[in-house]
Amino acid sequence: MSSFSEYNFANKKVLVRVDFNVPLDKQTLAITDDTRIVAALPTIKKIIADGGSVILMSHLGRPKTGPEDKYSLKHIVNHLHSLLNTDGDIVNVFFANDCIGEQAQQTAAMLKAGEVLLLENLRFYKEEEAGDIEFAKKLSTLGTCWVNDAFGTAHRAHASTAVIAQFFNKENRFFGMLMEAEVKAAEKVMHQNEKPFTAIIGGAKVSDKILIIENLLERATDIIIGGGMAYTFMKAQGGNIGKSLCEDDRLETANELLKKAAAKGVCIHLPSDSMIADNFSNDSNTSTAPSNNIPDGWMGLDIGTNACEQFTNVLHKSKTILWNGPMGVFEMSKFQHGTKAIATAVVEATANGAFSLVGGGDSVAAVNQFGYTDKVSYVSTGGGALLEYFEGKVLPGIAAVNS
Repeated sequence: MSSFSEYNFANKKVLVRVDFNVPLDKQTLAITDDTRIVAALPTIKKIIADGGSVILMSHLGRPKTGPEDKYSLKHIVNHLHSLLNTDGDIVNVFFANDCIGEQAQQTAAMLKAGEVLLLENLRFYKEEEAGDIEFAKKLSTLGTCWVNDAFGTAHRAHASTAVIAQFFNKENRFFGMLMEAEVKAAEKVMHQNEKPFTAIIGGAKVSDKILIIENLLERATDIIIGGGMAYTFMKAQGGNIGKSLCEDDRLETANELLKKAAAKGVCIHLPSDSMIADNFSNDSNTSTAPSNNIPDGWMGLDIGTNACEQFTNVLHKSKTILWNGPMGVFEMSKFQHGTKAIATAVVEATANGAFSLVGGGDSVAAVNQFGYTDKVSYVSTGGGALLEYFEGKVLPGIAAVNS
């Protein structure tokens, strides 16, 4: 594998797998969050600056039976054009109404240095997700180099993210700048972390986070558990949790994780108190209660004031922080205090020299919402991919470039 940053792409046609799977307004089909497009710009601009041409391929949404207008990448073209044409730059952005076939071939062949071609949605072909080798081969003929800059799909062995690699020799396949940054940040947390290393694991279900917790038990000194999953742990220890979210079939698993942590000297921090509500609504009546003694008919929807202070103290002592999952139903204004308190503590720890990585859709949404994106060390664009990386799995999109 060559280094993307050091390579000169002059006169090269560079096939770049990006992750432009961005949310669109259901009525207008306008982009509502361009974070993933913006994240790919440094890679695109580097190739253009070198005098190369860029052929972008991506998926959008989950089309079931072939082409659907609402999933067409044509809705991305104008915004991509405006992002690339700033500061006096003039970059032509073309669109191919297919990702393979004659039009894609001809447009790619005619592409001049400094120009960009966006191909139509890869998932309009079932062969993409199936990892079909012939489909990958057809895509590969469009470029002389292949760059994987789609960390968000790195856990998928799809045609464009992994299978295609075999059609480019080692000198002509690369991680893009986003992928390089993602892998570097993840490696720093998992394999080069400075202790104390605190992992904040939130979200609704223990079942979604078992593997990541087990893998972190080998590396972290402290694990903070919040969100709905905390109540499964509380009930497993004999607590009363009212009608809080609970996976009754995971009670034994929760106790096993607590025992493993104790045996390894890893401190598991559960919220001492909770903000409780009589209904899952922003208009509900609220109160506070110990997290292991919630009255019948009430549910925990956020961590309480004491838990905020408890977790903040742990984070302020940390040198490495991983945050995956919110502390409560932060989408409702009444129940966002805990998640904001944790975000603030992570920012403060970062300012004091800790390395902080925020990953997972809801955690990223939280730091964006609170205006903290630039105040943590790294915000990952890869939800499922980052989770699988921290579970200790080999990601096909990374292995394909490195092989």
